[in-house]
Amino acid sequence: MKHHIKNGRVIDPANGIDAIQDLFIADGVIAAVGTALEGFTADRTIDATGLVVAPGLVDLSARLREPGYEYKATLESEMQAAMQGGVTTLVCPPDTDPVLDEPGLVEMLKHRARILNQANVHPLGALTMGLKGKSLTEMAELTEAGCIGFSQAEEPVLDTTVLLRAMQYAKTFGYTVWLRPQDPHIGRGGVAHSGPLASRLGLSGVPVMSETIALHTIFELMRATGARVHLCRMSSSAGLALVAAAKKEGLLVTCDVGAHHLHMTDADIGFFDSNARLTPPLRSQRDRDAIRAGLLDGTIDAVCSDHTPVDEDEKLLPFGEASPGATGLELLLALMLKWTEDQHGADVLPQAIAKVTSDAARIAGLEAGTLTVGRAADVVLFDPDARWKVERKALASQGKHTPFLGYELAGQVRATIVRGRVAYQR
Repeated sequence: MKHHIKNGRVIDPANGIDAIQDLFIADGVIAAVGTALEGFTADRTIDATGLVVAPGLVDLSARLREPGYEYKATLESEMQAAMQGGVTTLVCPPDTDPVLDEPGLVEMLKHRARILNQANVHPLGALTMGLKGKSLTEMAELTEAGCIGFSQAEEPVLDTTVLLRAMQYAKTFGYTVWLRPQDPHIGRGGVAHSGPLASRLGLSGVPVMSETIALHTIFELMRATGARVHLCRMSSSAGLALVAAAKKEGLLVTCDVGAHHLHMTDADIGFFDSNARLTPPLRSQRDRDAIRAGLLDGTIDAVCSDHTPVDEDEKLLPFGEASPGATGLELLLALMLKWTEDQHGADVLPQAIAKVTSDAARIAGLEAGTLTVGRAADVVLFDPDARWKVERKALASQGKHTPFLGYELAGQVRATIVRGRVAYQR
């Protein structure tokens, strides 16, 4: 089917496009930008006047909860949430049940996703068998099955020698190791940022040094191996300073942050609001401000939703006992737009879109997040000025918990196109 999307503000950071232009789609790929090819006749014309036309969003951390945790969410519900949020490409951590440490499990997940014919799903394989941190997985076989990198999710590797060998192996074959920097001992069992607020509330803390100590270890191993590492969901000012220094040194390191950490601090826990129980924890205002600055200066390469649907019963518990996590697929775009609103009049919308499209795709090694002619037509149309209230009934995800419940946000998706097919329209 051929589509003609006209009169929209086309923003394609990968190709430096930011202009009122038309977009043409044919046979599931981008046919032309600006002027149609000779003889092009559209089967459908979409008037995008007042809308932004951008590449579909690429989310670097979205737990779809299958296999094993269908009581928390299903592929069907989370794929619909992705479509509603304009997210057309999803990277999934390996901490399912069973863990994604065997090719058959990866192939099954990708097959299920293909049947649904919505977002493109790209799993991360487990770095170690069962995520137990003891023996390495068969990375080559997992890559053939469809894994785009290897991760421990939230599980630590207690034996540094195992992590060293994993990075040596990854370097040899050109794989990327995805790690969340957190020391396995300091802050173990903590539920909130170590600081005055946690002390007043009587909550066990996770100090910033938990992140920085882990970073020092990772960087030393990178120097020894030359491996490429992506750091997942950075949370602190001190940690970002170390990342900036590592990049300046020439280490092959990239990093992302969760969208929630762009806006919220530990003060948003309020009176033990379990919706704000996240991993890593919401940190101080100084850390939050450093994250915002790091997004502007390029220290932070991408922003992810950190989508983690949680069962109702697991959130309706005291803060310290509640399961960490929040829904994020439907909020990612709006939270990026909220960041642009806070830049005091500067038009940083193209930069914000890059962090959730082309920059994220580059980290994952995917041909996505761009409107390049000939590439798959994954496109989102959104109204940057339309405001909506974050309510449980407004969320398609099976997970209804987010610290932004009750907030009014700008930015509403009008249509999501996946591989040339209109998968969602409101």
